Amino acid sequence: MPLQRPKIRLFVEAVLDSETNLELDHDQCHYLLRVMRLGPGDEVALFNGRDGEWRAEVLESGRRACRLALRERLLAQPPAGDLGLLFAPLKRARLEIMVEKATELGVTRLQPVLTRYTAVRRLNLPRLAAHAREAAEQCGRLEVPALAEPMALDEVLAAWPVARPLYWCDERGGGRPAAAVFAAASSPADLLIGPEGGFAPDEAARLEALAAAVAVDLGPRLLRADTAGVVVLGLWQALNLAKK
Repeated sequence: MPLQRPKIRLFVEAVLDSETNLELDHDQCHYLLRVMRLGPGDEVALFNGRDGEWRAEVLESGRRACRLALRERLLAQPPAGDLGLLFAPLKRARLEIMVEKATELGVTRLQPVLTRYTAVRRLNLPRLAAHAREAAEQCGRLEVPALAEPMALDEVLAAWPVARPLYWCDERGGGRPAAAVFAAASSPADLLIGPEGGFAPDEAARLEALAAAVAVDLGPRLLRADTAGVVVLGLWQALNLAKK
């Protein structure tokens, strides 16, 4: 019978091992003790992206710190996935939602790309990383996607590995239906969505000239960039899970 997992989950950086005690940071202590009202004897699940998921018991709680004891491993760490999402930064609210949904849908790497029509050039990466971490805690993942520094699209394409597929969403309708493409695809791979204004003509031309790039179409309507991100990831997850 599978072990029952605590409902509250936290990502930590520390090594997780049997009969180990660890101190949580101030923010996590506040969340557990003041927001969730936990106390000594209550349980949480901990994961760090390396050692699986562990049941932990609250040993001590104070105004500024709390100590937990690891009791048993609930889940082994699964094999690492390899799915990247490349995206042009959006305004904060839409971007945070997209990062959250990308985490829920299994992305392992988040790469902001700066394109000709990208409206947002400065990102609060720590805030976005926190959204990814919270989404992983909520959805049951055992790892948090890596968040890279923004790069210019031209730089990304110039260094693109020949053997790694890059599926880009062509808002002009020039790509193959995404469902048909993804049904025959597999990881590792990356998905690319452009900004609200779409790709500039020279950017689209560079993508078309890249041997590893495949244009995909998401349907008859022009989608917002954040919507396109959720749709393309949902299709990828559904069609790849169907193969397993």
